[in-house]
Amino acid sequence: MGVISEKKFIKGMDVSSLLELEGLNAKFYDRDGDERNALAILQEYGANAIRLRLWNHPYSKDGEPYGAGTNDLETTLELARRAKERGIDVLLNLHYSDFWADPGKQIKPKAWYDYTGKRLESAVYDYTVAVLREFQREGIFPDLVQVGNGLENGLLWPDGKRPDFESIAQLVNAGIYGVRDIEPDIPVMIHLGNGGNRGLYREWFDSYFASDGEDFDVIGLSYDPSSHGSLADLQHNMNDLALRYGKELLVAEVSMGYTTEDSASYENLEPSKGKGMTARPKSVKKMEYSMTKQGQADFMKDFIKGIHNVPKGLGRGFFYWEPAWIPAPGSGWATEASLKYMKATGPYGNQWANRALFDYKGRPLPALDVIQNM
Repeated sequence: MGVISEKKFIKGMDVSSLLELEGLNAKFYDRDGDERNALAILQEYGANAIRLRLWNHPYSKDGEPYGAGTNDLETTLELARRAKERGIDVLLNLHYSDFWADPGKQIKPKAWYDYTGKRLESAVYDYTVAVLREFQREGIFPDLVQVGNGLENGLLWPDGKRPDFESIAQLVNAGIYGVRDIEPDIPVMIHLGNGGNRGLYREWFDSYFASDGEDFDVIGLSYDPSSHGSLADLQHNMNDLALRYGKELLVAEVSMGYTTEDSASYENLEPSKGKGMTARPKSVKKMEYSMTKQGQADFMKDFIKGIHNVPKGLGRGFFYWEPAWIPAPGSGWATEASLKYMKATGPYGNQWANRALFDYKGRPLPALDVIQNM
């Protein structure tokens, strides 16, 4: 049994881009300066679970990869296998899209582009079942399954777009039924972003249950200190969710910048070719913590304390988002092929490196010591 089933505090890491980074010769070093596998290093710092995103088919019709890890089933199975071999639990994150699904976009998979109604619900169910059967066949079944990603504005647009909670609930239900029919005892998580917004979470889950949304086990939150309010806002929301719904809580995505230095030069990109960091110098003015190594460590200390303080012991832990996504030429948030899929424009590149738990040269940061010791 793992930390999720044993109700231990979860110190998780989303390492979905790791295989891509390794293929591009990214290097990671432990506290002694020895080159090691990133997953092994993170485990030594206390990581006991990983979160893995899964995209339906992250390739163009011509087979061009979409990038950002190109997290197809084969990649996800390999990362899950590595984790299980180390005794690390696995949270499987089903996006139900061919690429990023988040509050700003929920694009149907290309294979489902004209599906609606019951046909779309059946596709969600059948896909969920097929994926979990593959995990079952490989003997690496996940310990927790997340149905959809960043669902505050719905999923599989336009069919499941907020405020149509009846459609949202039916699509989410289809995913939950798929999980339950393969393994009834596996916990299921529903995840929203903007973790400091208590009103959003109340409205969403009240509307979901009022629309006959199927019961589930864990509420997942995202928290970004540069855009989701203060840690006090997050705390108030978690406390309210625990008392209002009685669900276990996981902060499924969290990160904090440690530098304002752009990583474009480390990717061999001209500044105009890089997307730019999501945690930028102007963000510092809005945050309670400085974007320094010490600021990142201080943030993590207070953040983890807050989860421990959730009423009824329902604060189960967290997953740090992409702690190992350091600059590596060729690894970015998108490619030309995926930009076309999203109907978006460039540029691309690594937006996340200044929020990682390794510096730009792959060395561990002080925040990892905090995680280990709390």
